[in-house]
Amino acid sequence: MEYRKLGTTGVEVSAHCLGAMMFGEWGNTDVDECVRIIHTALDGGINFIDTADVYSQGESEEIVGRALKGRRDEVVLATKAHGQMSEGRNRSGNSRRWIVQEVENSLRRLQTDHIDLYQMHRPDPSTDIEETLGALDTLVTQGKIRYAGSSTFPAWQIVESQWASERRGLTRFVCEQPPYSIFVRAAELDVFPVTQRYGMGVIVWSPLAGGWLAGRYRRDQDVPSDSRAARYSSRGGPIAARFDMASDVNQRKLDLVEELVPVADKAGLSMTHMANAFTLAHPAVTSAIIGPRTMEQLEDALAGADVELDADTLDAIDDIVAPGTVVNEADRGYTPPWMEPSARRH
Repeated sequence: MEYRKLGTTGVEVSAHCLGAMMFGEWGNTDVDECVRIIHTALDGGINFIDTADVYSQGESEEIVGRALKGRRDEVVLATKAHGQMSEGRNRSGNSRRWIVQEVENSLRRLQTDHIDLYQMHRPDPSTDIEETLGALDTLVTQGKIRYAGSSTFPAWQIVESQWASERRGLTRFVCEQPPYSIFVRAAELDVFPVTQRYGMGVIVWSPLAGGWLAGRYRRDQDVPSDSRAARYSSRGGPIAARFDMASDVNQRKLDLVEELVPVADKAGLSMTHMANAFTLAHPAVTSAIIGPRTMEQLEDALAGADVELDADTLDAIDDIVAPGTVVNEADRGYTPPWMEPSARRH
């Protein structure tokens, strides 16, 4: 397992980060198996775990907390806040009120007295960034969190946060967590240059593009019954749009997968190993989040942990999906409110 410094913090994290989104109701409801997956990841050299309060409405954090009993000091533990956690007002967002309240809930669920990396899961345009950073600064001073980070923030908002931290003498975001894969390359245009400019770490999510780059969905084959596409396609909204096989953009994904398979074959790699290694090849990237639902998926990811792509393979991928390209806009993971239909000028 390779280890890399998280930005300029001096903290070393594994290049593969164990994502816990699939632990609980959203994915694997067998708690004991989820605990075994976490232990296997730690035994395999992973020292970085990422979860969020909203994953299965807190259940993911509870499972991670249970698994880390007696092993907490081995792990750089990251979680996130922002999403709606229950009905009612002021139960989401990036306000001081919610952050201070919700960090206590995460600490309880994780069964720990501190969180190593506390991230704002999405931007909150309704809250002044100085209020958010001020709340995080207080939590750092209190010892409840060690570092703060952002997730899926546009580049300009990352810059704004860095300026606000400098101007007010507040703790700053030490890392950003953007979507990044062969199919979602927008971060190459502006987010990565910004994180490199400010010495921030980068933890990329969905390197397999929700299973598309694992070869789970192929032309003229039925969608696997245990896949995300099967689970999410009926939910509606942006998540369903990522897996609607009838849409033109997802039909385009099927075509691209057929073009990428020979590239992986020529390199002697599985699609999964090639896709994960692709994200880690970018010099801005610190760690790629692998989000296994089963032990088999984890073992496959660990088997490819030392894969590095050569220049010919990277060039071949670029020829199929150009740098900066996003195949399906729904895969960006965030639509700013000013781009919602009701907010558009026309």
